Amino acid sequence: MSAVPVAALDPTSPDAGAIAHYGDPLREQRTLATAVGLVDRSHRGVLAVPGPDRLGWLHSLTSQYLETLRPGQGTETLVLSPHGHVEHHAMVTEDGATTWLDVEPGTAPALLDFLARMRFLTRVEPADVSAEWALLSLVGPAAGEVLPLPEPRVLPVPGPKFPAGAVPHEPSAVYAVHELPEGGWARRGPLGVDLLVPRPAVAQLAARLDVPWCGVWAYEAMRVAARIPRLGFETDHRTIPAEVGWIGRAVHLDKGCYRGQETVARVHNLGRPPRRLVLLHLDGITTEEPPARGTAVTTTDGRSVGFVGTALRHVELGMVALALVKRSVPDDARLMVGEAAAAID
Repeated sequence: MSAVPVAALDPTSPDAGAIAHYGDPLREQRTLATAVGLVDRSHRGVLAVPGPDRLGWLHSLTSQYLETLRPGQGTETLVLSPHGHVEHHAMVTEDGATTWLDVEPGTAPALLDFLARMRFLTRVEPADVSAEWALLSLVGPAAGEVLPLPEPRVLPVPGPKFPAGAVPHEPSAVYAVHELPEGGWARRGPLGVDLLVPRPAVAQLAARLDVPWCGVWAYEAMRVAARIPRLGFETDHRTIPAEVGWIGRAVHLDKGCYRGQETVARVHNLGRPPRRLVLLHLDGITTEEPPARGTAVTTTDGRSVGFVGTALRHVELGMVALALVKRSVPDDARLMVGEAAAAID
């Protein structure tokens, strides 16, 4: 079984540090869709935030209700611009002494720089530990049999102009976290179980789990089918959380003031974010290559209505893409992505 790095196929990809596949991408997709596989996502960045003030400090800076996050819990959160645009997305793991943030490849230095500038007199010591810690993901319907963890708990999203106190003062999404015998933590998440481990322990952990390795291409196919966005793929510099489904999972709607909160509240109360995330089925593609990230989504008369984030060939769905399109685009619109006809699922 030969590992094929993403860098050998697309050296400019943000996932260039990952393995694309191990010889049969479609078989690996079937493994993740029907059984369980292990995906090396150790190209993601990892920040460690120790210190007694860490949760209150992160609570004040990000979109999630983190003050009441307990040891053995995880969640996800966003850093927004003053105008409410998404700048960073982080998966969060709390162990009682340190809050761990794992983030998109290449974004850890910028997030660390932002956090360092926000320290002031707070007792926190954020650090980039990507070189020492790796993230793996156990994905598939049988993941819970390999590492039993409770299902994620996500609070219902309230309607517009809800009364104060309607949303409990706790993280809007809670992912169970258990300590691993190799060191590090297993965190239940939207696509399976994420494993944050010291890099020297990766081989030992993989041997104990004894499930097949699958590449990041197969992982991405599962993510696209589940309509889960990625920062920098299904987002651009104008993206607000409500456009891509991060309200609820990564945004608490009743936590008080933080940077960008006014935009979040205004858009939620109006109920009309300018764009929305959709799954497109692509037809008539004459090449095996899916459309590139950023390819325009247009109407049949050539008017641009959005852009493609991640496009790929899914083992069951065929050629599909996650795209961010204008909210005014109806579900039955006839669309184009390059020369391919596109239909909203």
